[in-house]
Amino acid sequence: MIVELNSESKTLNIQQEITFFNQSDDTLTSIVLNDWNNAYSDKNTPLAKRFSDEFYRGFHLAKEEERGSTNNLTIIDANQLFLSWERTEKNPDYIEVKLRDKLLPNQKTTLHLTYISKIPSDKFTKYGYNNNGEMNLKNWFLTPARYENHNFIRYSNNNLDDITNAVSNFDIDLKIPATLEIISDLNSSLPNKTETFSSYKLSGNNRTDFSLFVEAKSGFISFKNNANEVLTNLKENKISAIQKAVIVDRVMNYVNTLVGKYPHEKIIVSQTDYERNPFYGLNQLPSFLSPFSDEFIFEIKFLKTYLNSYLKTSLRLDPRKDNWIYDGIQVYAMMKYIDENHPNTKMFGSVSKLRLLKSYNLTNLNFNEQYSYFYMLMARKNLDQPLGDPKNSLIKFNEQIASKYRAGLSFRFLDDYLEHGTVNNSIRQFYVENKEKQVSRTDFERILKSNADKDINWFFKTITDSREIIDYKFSGVSKTKDSITFSVKNKTNVLVPIPVYGVKKGEVVFKKWLDANEMDSTFTIERKNAYKIILNYKNEVPEYNLRNNWKKLEGFFPNNRPVKFVFMKDLEDPYYNQVLYVPTLTYNYYDGLSPGLRLHNKTILEKPFTFDINPSYSTKSDNLSGFASFVVNKNYRNSTLFNVKYSASGSFFHYAPDATYLKINPMVQLRIREQSFRDNRKQLILLRQVLVNREKSAFVLDNSTENYSVFNAKYFNTRTEVTNHFSFMSDVQLSGKFGKIATEFEYRKLFENNLQINLRLYAGSFLYNKTASDFFSFALDHPTDYLFDYNYYGRSESKGFYSQQFILAEGGFKSKLDTPFANQWITTLNGSFNIWNWMELYGDVGLIKNKNQNEKFVYDSGIRLNLVTDYFELYFPIYSNNGWEIAQNNYNEKIRFLVTFAPKTLINLFNRKWF
Repeated sequence: MIVELNSESKTLNIQQEITFFNQSDDTLTSIVLNDWNNAYSDKNTPLAKRFSDEFYRGFHLAKEEERGSTNNLTIIDANQLFLSWERTEKNPDYIEVKLRDKLLPNQKTTLHLTYISKIPSDKFTKYGYNNNGEMNLKNWFLTPARYENHNFIRYSNNNLDDITNAVSNFDIDLKIPATLEIISDLNSSLPNKTETFSSYKLSGNNRTDFSLFVEAKSGFISFKNNANEVLTNLKENKISAIQKAVIVDRVMNYVNTLVGKYPHEKIIVSQTDYERNPFYGLNQLPSFLSPFSDEFIFEIKFLKTYLNSYLKTSLRLDPRKDNWIYDGIQVYAMMKYIDENHPNTKMFGSVSKLRLLKSYNLTNLNFNEQYSYFYMLMARKNLDQPLGDPKNSLIKFNEQIASKYRAGLSFRFLDDYLEHGTVNNSIRQFYVENKEKQVSRTDFERILKSNADKDINWFFKTITDSREIIDYKFSGVSKTKDSITFSVKNKTNVLVPIPVYGVKKGEVVFKKWLDANEMDSTFTIERKNAYKIILNYKNEVPEYNLRNNWKKLEGFFPNNRPVKFVFMKDLEDPYYNQVLYVPTLTYNYYDGLSPGLRLHNKTILEKPFTFDINPSYSTKSDNLSGFASFVVNKNYRNSTLFNVKYSASGSFFHYAPDATYLKINPMVQLRIREQSFRDNRKQLILLRQVLVNREKSAFVLDNSTENYSVFNAKYFNTRTEVTNHFSFMSDVQLSGKFGKIATEFEYRKLFENNLQINLRLYAGSFLYNKTASDFFSFALDHPTDYLFDYNYYGRSESKGFYSQQFILAEGGFKSKLDTPFANQWITTLNGSFNIWNWMELYGDVGLIKNKNQNEKFVYDSGIRLNLVTDYFELYFPIYSNNGWEIAQNNYNEKIRFLVTFAPKTLINLFNRKWF
């Protein structure tokens, strides 16, 4: 390539020659070139859809000049004849070049290309140009795609760092402004400088990709040892260059020994690469809060990023299809490094030494034990995915964290089981073979099986290619003074080996691996004075439930778990029944501030049974209040109906200054998901019986409905992302005095011109209505909330500040009109569109029908300040059936507000991109 950088227009003018050598046994009529820079060209590319799917708005709202593209492309062959090429609208990030003559096996052809590569802003992916005019160039040129199994691999850019290029030799002449300099892991000549330009010659052989940075002044530091040169700009200013050099040399030698010699002279370990794949944990906290030393943090950051760069630039695997091998080697190597160099480091670092926190399981975990809990977080949510699934099919938390960690855990599991360094030797053998040819998962599997002296088909069938969960328990244990006899029950019928330990006062006195084919047997082994026998004591096997893994051999109660009280939150401890206690503070207008104490067993990992009890004291009413819930959670691993929750809950608060309510709510929730875990469609069926007991109140005009019971069935179907949101809800309510049915549609669309429109249609009708009041009627602007579902701060207020609280339900009107209820049927349409940033115009129209009255047409309009959608909004009415509200008296009493204080609700706003 001959490349000239225009730093003003952020473009690269490229003349390129590709000599393509057909090393396959097939005759080719076309060649596929990856053009991933063009994935930034518009708002409808697979990359743009990925951003929208993960709730990132920045790309959709970006200016045109911030996007990337490939322009003015021409391709000619060796005979100076133009070649036709195709880039489809569906896949604009690779092109297919039609050859004039067939390319036979072991023949070569040459393509000559000229084009302009427009570099995107780095704010989307951290690749591209920054505000200082510097560039981190990634996937900026056209290059042949990998050819495998009689086809070119056609992958679109999904921001996953998994471009699948053919192995190539590179020769590049690069011309840049004299005020800039380059950093690359290619071999580089000294620049030829003039007053205006600097010219570089870059070269590298047998590579699938390379790194190239253009900076005003290089922020990279070079470290060399006998094997290679490392260039790094990792940010850690609090340790000296000598400390960094020692760490870099230690890591380089460790990886060379464990995996194999790096095949290139230079390797880049950049801050950008680390930020794209950080080590998720406490070392991301600010330095004044970090429980780890600056030296340790640099070491972990460098180790993780070095391994990632090392493997991605030297392994010739398909990085999308076989990504689990990259992840497995990387995390396995990190775990072994910690075992060898920091064996006593805890997950929470120096925090673990604080006497105040000694009782927490979270602070007692060793550093490497955190990997298992991150994987288990997804397994307990029933969101884990098979390791062997393609990288682009994984939900973000799995792609970035859980699947990576499970891959490393699985490698360690296999290594512990096979012993004799079998996995280490296989990795080294695979790495050597990789240098000679294009490799795949089948090569790795073949090497592992040939080196193993035991059957390991289960590793690929169960651990790699399925999401089956592993759960063993003891089914019978008897003991004598000298021996233990036991059998093991497989609760999930998934057969993998598992170790059994004998433990005495925290020390291991024996360990025995039980093979998968032995699980129906009864074992008798020497006791060696063990107090307990424990399955999977050191968590080598990625097991779903550790709480049923042990038996006491001393004492009257062989499985006695003492109760352990823990403040705030903790990880699950398999040896205790944990009760967590948390001080709480709630508020409503009638109870005032209500301090309380919440008692529950909800640890960080989900459980099959949870309880949550929160008694509180109402300072304003001077009595007890609170809520309680009990939930049985059942996951179905291989079904679209993937989760069922059975629950019973109750709450007791004031609904008026002088009257309380008691709500009892038995409920069943059925959650349904699509076959693709990445699909944002969510379905929920909810069945419940709501029983309410209300005291009479002197402040509430209608006291005819003190006690009632309502059966409620709801169905939700929602699909949401940045550019499109659609939801459907149907609702049936049946009671002795009334029956009603309602449906709701919501649609939100962010158009290419960044105009956003929000529409909501609500329609409801009574099936029968024997009530004498509007308590159960459809509400236009302020539902009575007789099911006590909404978080009203002053639910019975008809005037004043608390009456202005807005909750989008039923009619959804913001203005208070003369006819606020409908006791027969209602149909309303709520709409809004943005006029500037978070400022929107809204309008509501509808028809309401009451008994013995004609239908009434209702409408209102105004301005909505949509500061945080569904969480903090303000509504300013302008015109409605009431006339020009903005010109009327007491306008401040007409303003409506929506405020959500619940932390869990706000956290869900940020979690949605991960799950």
